[in-house]
Amino acid sequence: MNKTPLRLSGLIMTAVLGALAIGCASPEPPAERVITYGLTLSPTGIDPHINASLELGIPLSSVYDTLVFQDPESGAFVPGLAETWEISEDGLEYTFSLRRDVRFHDGTPFNAQAVVANLDYILNPDNHSQRAAFMLGSLEEVTAVDDHTVRLRLAEPYAPLLDSLSQVYLGMASPAALDQWGPAEYQFHQVGTGPYRFVEYIPDDHLTLARNQAYDWAPSIYKQPEAPIDSFVFKFYVDPATRMLALQAGQVDIIGELPPRDAARIDQSQEFDLIPVTIPGQPLQLMFNTRQPPTDDLQLRRSLIMSVDRRTIVRTVFGDYSPVASGPLAAGTDGFGSDPALPDYDVEQALNILAEAGWVAGDEGVLSRDGVPLELKVVVPAWGSNPEVGQLIEAAWRNLGARVELTIAPGFGQLKELQAAGGYNAIAYYTFGADPDLLRSFFRSDGLYNWTGYEDPQLDLLLDRASQVTDDPDERRRLYGAVSEIVTDEALILPIRDYVDLVGFNRRVQGLHFGYQGWFPLLIDLSLAR
Repeated sequence: MNKTPLRLSGLIMTAVLGALAIGCASPEPPAERVITYGLTLSPTGIDPHINASLELGIPLSSVYDTLVFQDPESGAFVPGLAETWEISEDGLEYTFSLRRDVRFHDGTPFNAQAVVANLDYILNPDNHSQRAAFMLGSLEEVTAVDDHTVRLRLAEPYAPLLDSLSQVYLGMASPAALDQWGPAEYQFHQVGTGPYRFVEYIPDDHLTLARNQAYDWAPSIYKQPEAPIDSFVFKFYVDPATRMLALQAGQVDIIGELPPRDAARIDQSQEFDLIPVTIPGQPLQLMFNTRQPPTDDLQLRRSLIMSVDRRTIVRTVFGDYSPVASGPLAAGTDGFGSDPALPDYDVEQALNILAEAGWVAGDEGVLSRDGVPLELKVVVPAWGSNPEVGQLIEAAWRNLGARVELTIAPGFGQLKELQAAGGYNAIAYYTFGADPDLLRSFFRSDGLYNWTGYEDPQLDLLLDRASQVTDDPDERRRLYGAVSEIVTDEALILPIRDYVDLVGFNRRVQGLHFGYQGWFPLLIDLSLAR
């Protein structure tokens, strides 16, 4: 009989037990899937009910669900937290039937009372909403009909209401969290119902989100891959070059608002990819201050427009990525029609107009009238290649015979401070939005962003009427065409380019696409290549 030596037998037994132990051990947990997103600037506040910045929507549109969503391709409104809705024949009542299976991230149930609490919070004047309150239009009453039915009552029809209710600024927050933290502290403790939970916000540094494992009420617009991202870290950058270096070094995975030169490099890269995202809304434009000499003079404003070669500026700064703007609405905006023709680029004709208005050349080629030199104060924001645009416009106006003082505002807060202080002649800005009602906040006499200072009862009437037409798109388009005609005839703006956000990302990121408003990525649809 063959016998196995005792020592060898023990070794075999040890090996067998070790193998069994390995087989019974718990498998290693999968590595956490994390994406780092580099944002353009650090907002002054990130409460979407109170603050207005675009940057806050990039992360927070995935923290909050909205009553309705917009299909990213068609723009059709689809159910969100509201399963169905009805609009009264007179357009004054919107009744929403709400989902019954939704809870906020803190466990609070979502219901009609929560909708009432959110809209009351937004409309409370003590909370100083910068955007959301305006987006509610003529809303005068919100009623919880029962636990799962809410009715909104308007003072007059308001065509953009569903568009407004689909945006993060009107996202639903936990009433318990709003009560607990209040408007001063809520931005650090945000609670929604969306696919990602708010984890941490360190101003000027980062914001972190983690996946909501209980999310079981996704709207139809979400594709949701098998292995969605576990957490997102959003880092704040002020300097575009630093963001680009961070992408190349693998410190961030996605960055938006790439300068065109960097975008061209990304487009040729094997490691990175580029998505040009068309942004509806207003183009990049300079708004002339009609209350401040000398831009209170119509002929001067027209001459300033004629002296700027907009096509060359757009080609020089933005290459082939952006179309030249033609009026107060970008071409991709609902309600956009053919804009009235701006004056052609013609410096000689601009000088002739100024000469007829009494401007004469003086020392160092600077024009003056009645002994007062032509001096212009121009303000442009620091982001999105705007300083380069500002410098080229400055050169054009110096060539015309003006002294130009160009100020670069490093952030939106500083831009608003410079605007509020007055004294400027032209200020550059743009904003996004799929519905042209956004023009009301810029060109109505009492508009929140009426930085031109222009007041015209006829223009106010057109803007109000357009916001109230709920059942005739052609009529709305005609009305906004009339608005564009007044804005152009009165030379209120110098439109530069329709906005295109150049988004660069590491190719390991898959499924990157954006909502109908253009700016906000659908984070739940992202995954990482294996």
